[in-house]
Amino acid sequence: MFKIVNKENLNQEHICCSLNEKKGEKTTSLKKEWLNEQFDHQLIFEKLDVRGKVFIEYMPVEYAFSPVIGHNDLFINCLWVSGQYKDQGYGKMLIERCIETAKDQNKDGIIALSAEKKRHFMVDGDHLKKMGFQVVEKYAPDFELLYYPLQDKLKPRLSITPFKGDHCLYYTHQCPHTEKYVQLVKSVAESYGIDLEVIRLKTSEEAKQAPCPFTTYALFLDGNFVTTEVLTEKKFIQLLKKHMLIE
Repeated sequence: MFKIVNKENLNQEHICCSLNEKKGEKTTSLKKEWLNEQFDHQLIFEKLDVRGKVFIEYMPVEYAFSPVIGHNDLFINCLWVSGQYKDQGYGKMLIERCIETAKDQNKDGIIALSAEKKRHFMVDGDHLKKMGFQVVEKYAPDFELLYYPLQDKLKPRLSITPFKGDHCLYYTHQCPHTEKYVQLVKSVAESYGIDLEVIRLKTSEEAKQAPCPFTTYALFLDGNFVTTEVLTEKKFIQLLKKHMLIE
């Protein structure tokens, strides 16, 4: 029913969250390059054996692309069940399989990052809380660090580097959706004369110095965090108008 994607079968497997690449684009290929690098850091990518969005992705917290300090824990990067596969218990089963892996590896617990209000590409915190995950820390505006303890040990915590700047977009290739739309947003900002710094976090060490708990896509405007939503041109322009950066 479930299948592990690894270096040996990565090129042959549908990786669930990927887009169909149009000519000249790199979406799926960038995500697969990222996965291939992270397999060296014990990343596990497990999916339902179908061509659909039903998968979980996790790794040891020390290699996670998030400014989280853990001890002997696993960190869930992504959990996604959509379309015809929703409401069939697959999300619960994938989490249970992650818990069993953590037990087999004698881990202290499992960490996940969520938000009080559902954010794009982030794990559904309500679902995890029903399965025993606990909120161990909150970070403005509404991020929640969740933890499933397996041992009576130290709990994880966030270690956020304060943001210093005006307009900046941080992102990684952990998500196949980011690169295409990051370049689009960058082009729009340039057309309006807005100096938007774009930073791709290439390693977990870089990500652990980020000014936001979620590093897959994090936009700052006027020195403040704005959104984790991967923006289209239209939505970005609307956001610039909302923040009175353009008329």
